[in-house]
Amino acid sequence: MDSCIFCAIIKGEAPSWKVYETEDAYAFLDIHPVSRYHTLVIPKKHYTNIFDIPEQELTAVLSTVKKIAKLYEQKLGIQDLQIISNSGAAAQQEVFHMHFHIIPRRVGDGQNIRRKAYPEWTADFDAMLEKI
Repeated sequence: MDSCIFCAIIKGEAPSWKVYETEDAYAFLDIHPVSRYHTLVIPKKHYTNIFDIPEQELTAVLSTVKKIAKLYEQKLGIQDLQIISNSGAAAQQEVFHMHFHIIPRRVGDGQNIRRKAYPEWTADFDAMLEKI
């Protein structure tokens, strides 16, 4: 994809700070970090999101996510991480190339993600399960 910044990074046409690379995946520091060592892991082939990435490619990307997490634990002592992937504009995906954020966390870092819960929806679980 010509307008995809992540594809440009893979091709070497845009700068990145590589952390790790495999045949199928590329990990690099996020240019808009929300914590130190905030890292993105992407497939080298362009897939928009979770809905179109083949399972084998997703497995390769997730394997790289795990390797980075272990690397940060072993080398940096990082014990707390958020691993996030957004799929679709309503889910706050901003770059439409499948990717995972690895975000090291610490108490008091100001990066609190809170979601509104709807416990009353549990009454709909049986009907919801019938639809799938």
